[in-house]
Amino acid sequence: MAGSLQDQLLGIGVIDKKKAKKSQHQKHQAKNKAIKAAKSGKKAEPQQDQRKIAQANREKQQRDIELNRQRDAERAKTALLAEVRDIAQQHSVSIADDADVAYNFSHENKVKKLYVTAELQKQLTLGQLAIVVLGEKKTLVPDKIAEKIENRLPEKVVRVQSDEVSDQNDPYADYQIPDDLMW
Repeated sequence: MAGSLQDQLLGIGVIDKKKAKKSQHQKHQAKNKAIKAAKSGKKAEPQQDQRKIAQANREKQQRDIELNRQRDAERAKTALLAEVRDIAQQHSVSIADDADVAYNFSHENKVKKLYVTAELQKQLTLGQLAIVVLGEKKTLVPDKIAEKIENRLPEKVVRVQSDEVSDQNDPYADYQIPDDLMW
C-alpha cells in the first residue's frame, strides 16, 4: 500500500480535497511555529495550539448546527405557508365582480375592508365563512376549511366571534349591535 493515510482516505472518498489540504496546511503551520520557536530559543507549545484549534473547531460546529436549525425552521415555515395557500385556493369561495357591500374586519390590529355580496356578508356574520389573509390577498373559505388552516397557521384566519365574553360592568350590555350594521 503506497501513499500516506491521507491519500488513501482521499482515494476512497472518506475525506475531500479541501479537508485534506486544510489538514496539511495546519500541520505545516504547526511545524513552522515549532521551527521558529526553536530558533528564537522559546519552547514550542503544540498542546496549546492544538487546544485552540480544537476550541475553534467546536465553536464552528456549534455555529453550523445553529445555522442548520435556522434553515430547517425557515424551510418548514415556507412549506407550511405554501400548504395553507394551496388549501385556501382549492376551497375558496368566489366573490362576484359586482360585489358592492363593504365588509370591515380587523386583522393584526388593523381594520381592513373586503367587498362581498349581501349573501356572502350574511354567511360571514353567521360564521359559515371565514376570511384567510395571505399577504395582500384575502380569500373566503368555508368554516370547516378555516379550522384546518387555523390548526396550521392561526394568525392567517379571520373569523366573526359570535360568542364574545362581555364585561359584567358594561353599561351598554343591554344594547346589542348588529353584525351587519353599515356605517
